[in-house]
Amino acid sequence: MYIEPEVILDIFLDALKDSALAFAVIFVFEVILSFVKIKMKDILEKHPKLAPLFGSLFGLIPQCGTSVLSADLYLGHHIGVGTLIAIFLATSDEAIPLMITSGNEKALMLLPLIALKVLIGFVFGFLIDLVLSKKEKISLDENVELEECHHDDHHNHKHDDKFHEHIIHPLHHSLELFVYVLLINILFGYSIALIGESNFAAFIESNKYLTPLYASIIGLIPNCASSVLITEMFLSNSIPFGALLSGLLVNAGLGFVVLFKSKKDIKNTLLIILTCFVISVLSGYIACLISGF
Repeated sequence: MYIEPEVILDIFLDALKDSALAFAVIFVFEVILSFVKIKMKDILEKHPKLAPLFGSLFGLIPQCGTSVLSADLYLGHHIGVGTLIAIFLATSDEAIPLMITSGNEKALMLLPLIALKVLIGFVFGFLIDLVLSKKEKISLDENVELEECHHDDHHNHKHDDKFHEHIIHPLHHSLELFVYVLLINILFGYSIALIGESNFAAFIESNKYLTPLYASIIGLIPNCASSVLITEMFLSNSIPFGALLSGLLVNAGLGFVVLFKSKKDIKNTLLIILTCFVISVLSGYIACLISGF
């Protein structure tokens, strides 16, 4: 299928813009994390039950960088899998600003949407952390011990070492993720252009009783276009609120991509994605049944 050069340029520029915003968010939080990572263990130990709540609130930041950063924090053993899933379920990418600026009366459903995403993220994140707390506590303790040893070894080093720790290392790591996210955004941008948004829309609308399932499948696409498409379809009355909820609950695609990038535990990554997908589909159907589709 032929794509106009102007469309190709737009796809690249959109991918570059989205990736640059993700880089900015990730870099800022990486710098902050470099100062507080040793104290994070104490915070998590004092408020372990609230970690998923903090995570779900953090996930509300309307930027794909939040899911990327949360995956990075999880891989570094700074947060547990329950908190990671809470963030993934709460994140909405472009949906929140799109609904706010739409001028559509259905945008009033934004508040219930946010409340449900935070609630669902917290409840399931809390339950998952509760079940896995002992196993993950060992992992967190081992990681922090290593961090503390690293800190002690460098305690008397020169100012340049601190500059490297708090600026150069976060910058290098953020740039690595920027390149990876940019490539993924370009790839899926071209894929969506080839398939066509209208075909995606037709796929979702093909059976109203399957819209929560279809929206969840579309929501897995690691590109902001998926959240935009799902939100626009809701605003145009093409899908019910339950489908909007299910599609946006699982819309943490770039975070999933970062987990796969690590290649540390593919089975565990697949379980995390499956868990988010099942929770999203079930939540969407419950919302549809309550509202009568």
